Amino acid sequence: MITAVVYAESGGTFKTTMTANLAVALSRMDLDVLVLDLDPQTGNLTSLFDVGEDRSDPNADNLVKHILEMPDGDFASLIETSPEGVDIVPSHDMLSDFTSNLEQKITYETGVKDVSREEYPRYELLYRLLWEREQVNEQYDVVLIDPNARAEDLLYNAMYALRTLVAPVKPAGKGSLSLDGLEEMVGNMETELDIGVGLSCVVPCGVGQTNAHKQYRDRFETTDAFATPVSIGSRESLMDAMWEAHGSAFKVIEERWKTYEGDDGMVSERGKRRVPDRELETLETIWRLAGFIATDTFDATVPEELVLDIVDDGTETLQMAGNGHPEVAD
Repeated sequence: MITAVVYAESGGTFKTTMTANLAVALSRMDLDVLVLDLDPQTGNLTSLFDVGEDRSDPNADNLVKHILEMPDGDFASLIETSPEGVDIVPSHDMLSDFTSNLEQKITYETGVKDVSREEYPRYELLYRLLWEREQVNEQYDVVLIDPNARAEDLLYNAMYALRTLVAPVKPAGKGSLSLDGLEEMVGNMETELDIGVGLSCVVPCGVGQTNAHKQYRDRFETTDAFATPVSIGSRESLMDAMWEAHGSAFKVIEERWKTYEGDDGMVSERGKRRVPDRELETLETIWRLAGFIATDTFDATVPEELVLDIVDDGTETLQMAGNGHPEVAD
């Protein structure tokens, strides 16, 4: 299986949009994809794909109840399918209280069972749900997780379950991850979880033309510590349009979604976007990134090409093999 947690310690790294784009790219490679949204924030993958109608209902069944073995229904009933063919387990407000609910469970179970708090498998619960109880590997080729940002129980459950990390990073500015910081983060996870954590790749995002940005990107690309298969330029307009289109960058470009100022305020419409070459290059970069994760990290066999059918604008073909030049902003 292809399993990956898309995670960065710092904000503004396009973690959620990258997860969505990878999920759709892998789905377009004829793979069955499941994404778990473990981020309780409102601007997350659940909002992007416009699912999770019951996320604020305290009585609704949700992923936390299943992780803690107190479900109100079948796991399959949690799964929603986006128009782009990706299955999603939505976020729920109960995720915000995951640790406190977990502590209650631990207190109860250690009180009635012959097990100490130190022996309790607090980071293994999601692993047991996915692979032992639900056996999602029998239904899916890919499982991705968009996790919460803080290094706590939910994140550690995600890493223990999937074991592989895809790390988007900012090229410069406060909070950027250095090489040493990234290696330290992976090492801390391995120590805390007592497992090996595979780092599939690092993806510099929002790379511009400044010397500082290029030097930062080059530093990642020349290290032997991990792979940096692509760099993604600053495409804020394209990424922002995903939220209005309620889908991936593939959907934005194929349906030509554009947000603009109308007579009564800001309007978002399909069929209005001009599709410049630089945005097609960005989409091809995402396609190559998904291909790298599938083939280089997990040795899967996937299609080399993707044909885009752009509304009122013909077709464009994305290639897995790029030109070797990292993408940057204009």
